[in-house]
Amino acid sequence: MFRRILIANRGEIACRVIRTARRLGIAAVAVHSDADAAALHVRMADAAYAIGPAPPRESYLRIDAIIDAARRAGAEAIHPGYGFLSENADFAEACAAAGIVFIGPPPSAIRAMGSKSAAKALMERAGVPLVPGYHGEDQDAAHLAAEAAAIGFPVLIKASAGGGGRGMRVVADAAAFPEALAAAQREAGAAFGDDRVLVEKYLARPRHIEIQVFADSHGKTVSLFERDCSIQRRHQKVVEEAPAPGLDAAERAAMGEAAVAAARAVGYVGAGTVEFIAEHGRFYFMEMNTRLQVEHPVTECVTGLDLVEWQLRVAAGEALPAAPVAPQGHAIEVRICAEDPARDFLPATGTIQHLREPEGARIDTGVRQGDAITPYYDSMIAKLIVHGADRAEALRRLDTALGGYEIAGPATNLGLLRRIISHPDFAAGGVDTGFIATRAATLLAPEEAPADWLLAAAALHLLAAARAATDADPWSAADSWRVNAEPYQDLHFRLPGGDAITLRIHPQAAGARLDLPTGSAEAHLHDGALTLGAVTRRAKILRQGQMLTILLDGVPHRLQIEDPLAPPEGAAAGGARIASPIPARVTRVLVAVGDRVEAGAPLLVLEAMKMELTLRAPAAGTVAAMHAPLGTLVDEGKELIVLTPD
Repeated sequence: MFRRILIANRGEIACRVIRTARRLGIAAVAVHSDADAAALHVRMADAAYAIGPAPPRESYLRIDAIIDAARRAGAEAIHPGYGFLSENADFAEACAAAGIVFIGPPPSAIRAMGSKSAAKALMERAGVPLVPGYHGEDQDAAHLAAEAAAIGFPVLIKASAGGGGRGMRVVADAAAFPEALAAAQREAGAAFGDDRVLVEKYLARPRHIEIQVFADSHGKTVSLFERDCSIQRRHQKVVEEAPAPGLDAAERAAMGEAAVAAARAVGYVGAGTVEFIAEHGRFYFMEMNTRLQVEHPVTECVTGLDLVEWQLRVAAGEALPAAPVAPQGHAIEVRICAEDPARDFLPATGTIQHLREPEGARIDTGVRQGDAITPYYDSMIAKLIVHGADRAEALRRLDTALGGYEIAGPATNLGLLRRIISHPDFAAGGVDTGFIATRAATLLAPEEAPADWLLAAAALHLLAAARAATDADPWSAADSWRVNAEPYQDLHFRLPGGDAITLRIHPQAAGARLDLPTGSAEAHLHDGALTLGAVTRRAKILRQGQMLTILLDGVPHRLQIEDPLAPPEGAAAGGARIASPIPARVTRVLVAVGDRVEAGAPLLVLEAMKMELTLRAPAAGTVAAMHAPLGTLVDEGKELIVLTPD
């Protein structure tokens, strides 16, 4: 077994590998970009090496810097995690050339399966059913458009060299194909360093089922059963579970046999995942991920195995142990991400002001309270995993765990996750890749803010702050004192929906009486408990400037403190103000000052957290000003373009 390994990754997976290495008595070395210098995986490691600036191309994708760090650290092996260089055959070869073991499959297997097009051709020769599509080498735009027309719309454009939804676009008709193709190629190039794509028939609502395979260097290849990963947004997984609900024994066996055959066909060694889409009782090969998957914990829960330990042992030349005969119980994983589902899943950034993790669940994370979510990397904050004797028990445990998970700072998808698992269709096992989209009205609705409770929490928080700041001088006391009258103070807030509210608070010895929109009520806030009338709820209030974040029963809501004397905010001079909805980098500038554009015309392309976002003209008009040169990093709300409408 190895004495020291280097982990060529960051965040949650780096922390995950470190935990297993430590249990096995293996020293773990971390690498980090400048943005991650104080990250959790750096603090957990036995040693850490800086490898470059924040952008992945200048740090985590630099093969030379990582190999150099491994040499300096005396690492015998490198674990690539997932993402970044984990499926890069050149990286695996560079490790071998440096005399360092790559904890993963041989380069030949990575190349065979790393290109989706080559993998499809290989599976076709092996007799594995494929979705109709074009997987050839000709990447000419006109040729790809012709192939799409021959396949029949709608089609799916996919990056040939990667996964995770990057470089993927659904195209409804021929007119939309050129722009979608260009965007998919840019995104694929940025994420994987390879802009080649393939085109397939788009199946609107299939199930996404994958098989965990493992192989050693002694000729043994096994299937560790399936995972259902159908609940997705932006073609990226949100909820994963094992075993797949409703899959019968014959289907499970057929998929397992096909997955093992695929791994053997390329001389596979290590952990891998063969992914299928299934519809109407039939399944089709989609791709093979030649690495550990994000959702591997659900397989660990139902098999009782540590897959990272298996990776280390296989890479060290050991044979696979006996595989489990059948999965035990049911496991479900949800991905907690920094994003806003109500704004088309826009990535979110910011400092984690408050973090409270529930007991009784497995939490795989790479962040702590006080850490910043930056625009440079993936938006996932944590994975929450539960295991039960059956699916119903696992769902109950998941519901309890999500109710106890608190996070404040950047927007998250926690509300969406709660609504998904409580939806009757999900409870019944009715899952497919269109689950969220077809129930968007219910699942993506913004959290309803209970106005009275938010106002009460905000008012009592400000009252407590004023009392704490009062000194012995009665003339500077902020206690709402009035001449010959009961003390009171008017507070001004703006609710999440945009409504301005003025609330009168009457301080009392303990708490206050509040004149709320629904009437007068006694309120008291003490030790995380907010009492309003005869009801008490869990509450925590955080303040940044004039913005309050109120966690009510663990659900965050925002409330703005208003200054009634402040001048109103005006629109940008000279026309419509087009601002960045997220912190991002400007990757394409499509217009110039003086250009006339139609409504809906693309103006700028932004990139954040490995995703592209195109800003479009809200109306027909002329570009009056540009404030976003190519390559600029912009903050949320930064004015980028001024457009003078016709």
